[in-house]
Amino acid sequence: MLSVLSYGRLVARAVLGGLSQADTRDYSLISASYGFGKDFRKGILKKGMCYGDDACFIAHNKNADVLGVADGVGGWRDYGVDPSQFSATLMRTCERLVKEGRFTPSSPVGILTSGYFELLQNKVPLLGSSTACIVVLDRRSHRLHTCNLGDSGFLVVRGGEVVHRSDEQQHYFNTPFQLSIAPPGAEGVVLSDSPEAADSSSFDVQLGDIILTATDGLFDNMPDYMILQELKKLKATNYDSVLQTAQSIAKQAHNLAYDPNYMSPFAQFACDNGLNVRGGKPDDITVLLSIVAEYTD
Repeated sequence: MLSVLSYGRLVARAVLGGLSQADTRDYSLISASYGFGKDFRKGILKKGMCYGDDACFIAHNKNADVLGVADGVGGWRDYGVDPSQFSATLMRTCERLVKEGRFTPSSPVGILTSGYFELLQNKVPLLGSSTACIVVLDRRSHRLHTCNLGDSGFLVVRGGEVVHRSDEQQHYFNTPFQLSIAPPGAEGVVLSDSPEAADSSSFDVQLGDIILTATDGLFDNMPDYMILQELKKLKATNYDSVLQTAQSIAKQAHNLAYDPNYMSPFAQFACDNGLNVRGGKPDDITVLLSIVAEYTD
């Protein structure tokens, strides 16, 4: 039987051994974006990082790497409003807040809330709605902090398997949670959710983990197994390889979106809700692909 003193020494050695093996390196994200507007402008961005009514950003701060995607709600076009203006302005504002250091890595919902508040206070009237997803890697703690409002989202892939993902938020079929700015007098009529309603999570990442952040144009057209098949093509942790894989994923989703005989995840979801739908879902598609790597200056 071990004495109390001997047992204490063993515990101390185990603790010290664990501490000595802790990974003290800073991590970073190597990220690339690719996408398609629904109007077939392949890989062509508007001013800023926009594909159709989708918008995105990739920003770096001394403490964190931050990604964001937003999907402008197309229904505003029926009222003479360009849906891309809301999503693009929201993402540009969030990107600026990150670059200015006006955020806490552990609170991506704080970035989204501050960005949305700035839009509400904008002297130039801005109308519209958008889903949004913000992903933050804290370089020192190796934790991924996320918030997702609506049906955009993210996957974390390790060893060829999805180990963490966002939860989709829908009020009802094809009606996601969304941030909105309505015309005066119509605030109670236009669907609008609070940034605080976003689903938030934190997750410890490892070197080599793959993070895919995208709008619903991807997830509505490609199930997980297809995405994972494409991710097998990512063989190196450099920008060119990440971009090439992002392109491959976006192109496959775009092709499937216009296949009338394909039973897409969106069509399956529609059938589950009593609708007779088949084929892909033509939509804007934005893919942000990232791989966790050791940080280098």
